[in-house]
Amino acid sequence: MSHPQITLTVRHTPSALDTRRGVVRLHPEVLDALGLRAWDAVHLTGARVSAALAAPADEAGVPGVVLTDDVTMSNLGVTEGSEVVVAPADVSAAKTVTVAGSRLASVSLSPHTLRLALIGKVLTVGDAVSLLPQDLAPQPGSDPAGLRGQLSRAIGATWTNELLTVTATEPSGTVAVGPSTVVVWRDGARPATAEPAAPRTATALVRTSAVTAAEEWIDAEIVEDEVVAEVTAEPAVPLADLIGAEAAARKLGEWFDLAFHRPELLARLGAPAHLGVLLSGPEGVGKATLVRAVAAEADIRVVPVAAPNLAVLDPNVAVARLREAIGSADGPAVLLLTDVDALLPAATPPPVATVVLEELRTALRRERFAVVATTARAESADPRLRAADLLDRELGLALPDAKTRRELLNVLLRDVPLDTGIDCGVLAERTPGFVAADLIALRRDAALRAALRQRDTDEPRISQQDLLDALATVRPVSMSTSDNLATGGLTLDDVGNMVDVKQSLTEAVLWPLRYPDSFARLGVDPPRGVLLYGPPGGGKTFLVRALAGTGALNVFAVKGAELLDKWVGESERAVRELFRRAAEAAPALIFLDEVDALAPRRGQSSDSGVADRVVAALLTELDGVEPMREVVVLGATNRPELVDPALLRPGRLERRVYVPPPDAEARAAILAASSKNTPLASDVDLAALASTLDGYSAADCAALIREAALTAMRESLEAREVTAAHLETARKTVRPSLDPGQLAALEAYAKTQAGE
Repeated sequence: MSHPQITLTVRHTPSALDTRRGVVRLHPEVLDALGLRAWDAVHLTGARVSAALAAPADEAGVPGVVLTDDVTMSNLGVTEGSEVVVAPADVSAAKTVTVAGSRLASVSLSPHTLRLALIGKVLTVGDAVSLLPQDLAPQPGSDPAGLRGQLSRAIGATWTNELLTVTATEPSGTVAVGPSTVVVWRDGARPATAEPAAPRTATALVRTSAVTAAEEWIDAEIVEDEVVAEVTAEPAVPLADLIGAEAAARKLGEWFDLAFHRPELLARLGAPAHLGVLLSGPEGVGKATLVRAVAAEADIRVVPVAAPNLAVLDPNVAVARLREAIGSADGPAVLLLTDVDALLPAATPPPVATVVLEELRTALRRERFAVVATTARAESADPRLRAADLLDRELGLALPDAKTRRELLNVLLRDVPLDTGIDCGVLAERTPGFVAADLIALRRDAALRAALRQRDTDEPRISQQDLLDALATVRPVSMSTSDNLATGGLTLDDVGNMVDVKQSLTEAVLWPLRYPDSFARLGVDPPRGVLLYGPPGGGKTFLVRALAGTGALNVFAVKGAELLDKWVGESERAVRELFRRAAEAAPALIFLDEVDALAPRRGQSSDSGVADRVVAALLTELDGVEPMREVVVLGATNRPELVDPALLRPGRLERRVYVPPPDAEARAAILAASSKNTPLASDVDLAALASTLDGYSAADCAALIREAALTAMRESLEAREVTAAHLETARKTVRPSLDPGQLAALEAYAKTQAGE
């Protein structure tokens, strides 16, 4: 069925009530033109496709604007001022919805609470969706007031910031979540049925999951609603399948052998036989799986305890549960305390932390007993854990590199029916920052696509294209949906002209990732950072999206001002956290838009030194004691003279790349690209028009086409094409935004940098 559609300009919603609720605001005239009523679903097309509920905007507003929040913009892969196509949506009732989220959310939220949080929302695969209930138009049974309390008790005060990613829906397309919808986590650990499911043991979960040992690897890490889960002595995976963790497995095996089988040897040498280990590594890399596999090899029982589950309990109950778990360990046993930083945080440890530490200390005095605690953020765990009589040994698991990812994919796909021509090397190159959990999610999404494509085939097979298409919806767990830059399928080949700019970015960003051997052979370190500068609207962000579209690296896009916080120490912490997450998702690019707001010249601000401390933190991360590995920083600004000079010295943002305003040929290409979905009358000559637009930026050219379309709509909402007269009228409204003085200053700065 064909629906009317209208191209509108994206503007950030001024209403806090709409934020993160999947709501867009349309002018009443637009609602009428589309045949919509308030709270109907709309189909939105930007760089990618999404859906939302449409509510009426203020009648005094501009008709050609759609008001959206940051999450919806991210789902569409657009920024403020971009264009999106809005049309009525054909919505199906969702039978099942599969979501992915943080470890805290997945282990803390009951199935019933998760489903209630999504009731009333419309979703498409790949969307980020918040837990804020859709209570602007309440759905029966949603109980929004009670739901807020449940979410707060489960996750804490930060539940409003939690974002989930929709990874699959049944049926496909745009769906609405209702009271009968089944919501499941991506790893399959928690089916959201009408009532909370009965707790299952980890053993049952492993045996009923996918058929390969690699599937058991990840599912064995999931701890169900019970704080303690019984497990068998069999390893989740053979030691030979612990790809990338061989050295850590060997070291842990040696420690287990000494502590459990040779304690007298340690005693003769004057060392205590107790064993406490802090095991760190990126989320989903397989920390708990490593412990299970090594313990099973040594015939040692594992008693798993989910620290986040203890953290949400009453302190007395939490201590009792921990004591019960320790007491249930007979014979040689290992207490596996997962995500220990949730129970024992470093910043503000709860009063119960002291009691928990004492319980662990007492348990470690037992013979043939060990404690292994896992965490994805070792620096966030209470430092008292590292005491000599507690967790005095540390192990770390690294993020898989391209070679390791290829071997992991070979293991994951060895028992799966595949088409000929599957190239795991290509997939490994296209999955930077992916851990084992992400690769399993990739396989599941590819299997779903293959199943939909071959419903009537007796012998369905997964093809290379199924796996590549799954990359569009599966994101690394280390990436935040709020700052993950959507590419819309762009690559550098889609960027017209700008030959020198593209070459400079390729050398500074892509070469270090593609040709590390060449840098090593010549004995030089690759560039660590690039400063991209040029007039506003010149396409700097577009270039970064094209870089991200190469698939060779993950991109963290952050506006400089977003990292500034009035509270002492918070801005510096945000900078450290940004670089930490980029290192976990390496190879990665950190894109700092408006970097002049984040790193202005020191000593010239009047903000009590906040900006100066942020600059110091940024300089430390860029060129500190711990060098960055496979992380490149790219800053963008239209005021390079305001950036602190220390940030621009060699070893930091050492490459400076000027993005000039478009010439006549480039403007013609921009006009053609902006009007590809706009029917133009035969009297429109874009090349001739481009030659008269001196001083217009790329954004100005796109705005000109948009304003011409709105001019045609003002004449008649039934208008079918845009004429040269409409474009001429639009020129009176859309004036060039490039300031001649600023442009001259930028060109002079560029000549200075080029040594002219």
